[in-house]
Amino acid sequence: MSKPLKKLPIGIQTFSQIIERGYAYVDKTAHALALAEAGKYWFLSRPRRFGKSLFVDTLKELFEGNEPLFRGLAVHDHWDWSRRHPVIRLDFAAGVVRTREELDERIRHMLEDNQRRLGVRCNEDTDVPGCFSDLIACAREKGGRNVVILVDEYDKPILDNIEDPAQAAVIREGMKNLYSAMKTQDERIEFVFMTGVTKFSKVSLFSGLNQLQDITLSPRFATLCGYTQRDLETTFAGHLEGVDWGELRQWYNGYSFLGESVYNPFDILLFISENLSYRNYWFETGSPSFLIKLFQRERYFVPELESLEVSEEILDSFDVEHINPVTLLFQTGYLTIEESFRKLGELVFRLRIPNHEVRTALNNQIIKAYTGLAEQRLRFKGGLYDALSEADFDALVAVIKRLFAGIPWRNFTNNDLAEAEGYYASVLYAFFASLDAEIIPEDISNQGQVDLTVKLAGYVYVMEIKLERGAVAALESRPNPALAQIQDRGYSEKYRKAPGKGLFELGLVFGAEARNLIAADWRRVV
Repeated sequence: MSKPLKKLPIGIQTFSQIIERGYAYVDKTAHALALAEAGKYWFLSRPRRFGKSLFVDTLKELFEGNEPLFRGLAVHDHWDWSRRHPVIRLDFAAGVVRTREELDERIRHMLEDNQRRLGVRCNEDTDVPGCFSDLIACAREKGGRNVVILVDEYDKPILDNIEDPAQAAVIREGMKNLYSAMKTQDERIEFVFMTGVTKFSKVSLFSGLNQLQDITLSPRFATLCGYTQRDLETTFAGHLEGVDWGELRQWYNGYSFLGESVYNPFDILLFISENLSYRNYWFETGSPSFLIKLFQRERYFVPELESLEVSEEILDSFDVEHINPVTLLFQTGYLTIEESFRKLGELVFRLRIPNHEVRTALNNQIIKAYTGLAEQRLRFKGGLYDALSEADFDALVAVIKRLFAGIPWRNFTNNDLAEAEGYYASVLYAFFASLDAEIIPEDISNQGQVDLTVKLAGYVYVMEIKLERGAVAALESRPNPALAQIQDRGYSEKYRKAPGKGLFELGLVFGAEARNLIAADWRRVV
């Protein structure tokens, strides 16, 4: 007789509840032990709903010495349970903070909650850093041991205001004011662990904590958050009996932090609870509206998401005054690391979209923002897929024309997106990528680079996209400039010997005034 399956800890971030009530638990306590033994000040950035809060609560129970909770887990036989430390926990996850006054009030409430829990009373007449310092000192005196400080979602008040850089900077200064207290209390502190989605530079936020060790891209701690393939095949083996592992990996695995890749826990738990139904569980909990607006404002060439190579400092941190879209995409989980290597003496990271869920959902969001065609999206996707999978060029041109003709004029109000060549390439890329086609943007040959190469259903399409700002009639007296460039520079040459159903060159010319396709020609090469 098989054992009954353990309950799924969906939405539960309290370690004691998971253990005492018999929920399925993936043991992360070996990582907790390694952190406690290796250093004092730690920082971890991971995307939302990746298990950060549960790990923070695990650390709380561990340092408070609640030994019964850890029986049978990796840390149990290696921890000194006679040592119990007072733990100060600050959690910024709840609610939205819009002003410095609201932030200071929220912080004071949290400091008061810690005072009550630890049985101490601090000076009520001091400012925020003074109150925090007083709390650390009082907790150390009463507990008889140095204090452990755990900060969860440390950056959320800043991210709440990310669309208003000036206000975000004000909130950031308030957070900096709080964290500065830790430097003055170093001798009374045993251990600090801070976590959030993003990493702000030490200069802008952590100037008082230069000793903070960032383990975001540490191979040793790559699986601290998230589920590994082994976790799924052991802890959740019964729940996932009969699953197609290849399809599951394609949908939800692929997050890499310079170590073994992991699944998003939120996706897996909901996938199981919904009878192994593939859906966009994680993405639907918070669409990247600010990121899309940033793309539009910066005229970001969206196809670059397929072939990004960035230096270490771009992934490392950002400031609200100078937000790099790539940094934010990586830190929020819409991009991950494919590989790292050295180039010209520097460490370089090649990035990619993690998996099918993120790719499809992100491109659907881009389509919605760039075209306003949310309701008609599936119809256009179906038409594009049919045309590409059957190499029906006339049908492809007709769908593209209908697509751009359907974009509401108001979509261009107060912006000049239609004046940018990259806009048309970005819209087409988002549609093609949402079909699960293989996309190679700015495909490089020995003669230069073509805008898009699309591989679908055994066909290869090499596409060059041009934007004409003059009259349409001017094109009638000369060859299609986009197709001519493909042929003159031999962009498709490297695909001639590749196996498949056929190789095509497509020249697509858009008109700035028409805001649509004004010339389209093609040639079958193989």
